[in-house]
Amino acid sequence: MKIYTKTGDEGQTSLLGGTRVPKFDVRIDAYGTVDELNSHIGMLKDQEVNWMRAEVLKEIQDRLFTIGADLATDPAKQNVKKPDLLESDIEMLEKQIDEMEKPLPPLKSFILPGGHPSVSFGHLARTVCRRCERIVSELAAMEEVSELVIKYLNRLSDYLFVLCRKMAQELNVNEITWNPRK
Repeated sequence: MKIYTKTGDEGQTSLLGGTRVPKFDVRIDAYGTVDELNSHIGMLKDQEVNWMRAEVLKEIQDRLFTIGADLATDPAKQNVKKPDLLESDIEMLEKQIDEMEKPLPPLKSFILPGGHPSVSFGHLARTVCRRCERIVSELAAMEEVSELVIKYLNRLSDYLFVLCRKMAQELNVNEITWNPRK
């Protein structure tokens, strides 16, 4: 099988189930942004500070593939076989957030991205996750989208924020707080 099919050369692509849509379709933007997010999670997983979290981050990447498959499926095609996102996937993120937050100081101001390249990679992933959540929410206003997908992306952005704080702590770098002009 060749990697190039030439079927998208005129700006169309196929959803799972065979329906052809323009490449600028909101559904394509949604799962394309999930793919972009997955790449950022891979970059985070590759950071030395996250080696002990590599399995959790890989699980997140697996769930993002599940979400991508869900978003890439024509909602009118009910017989397409794809993996399921579960409530327990969201609970896993919540458990990870709770564990990471225990040793962190209470949050008293907004945190600016930066302080260390690994932390910055985390904030890039967090902002892509937020964009992904906005696009999927837009899609959900027009077509059927599993509410678990939106909930998972929301919780994942929270996880990524706390991960950034945890990485800063583990790397012994100060969080950069926002001090607005008065």
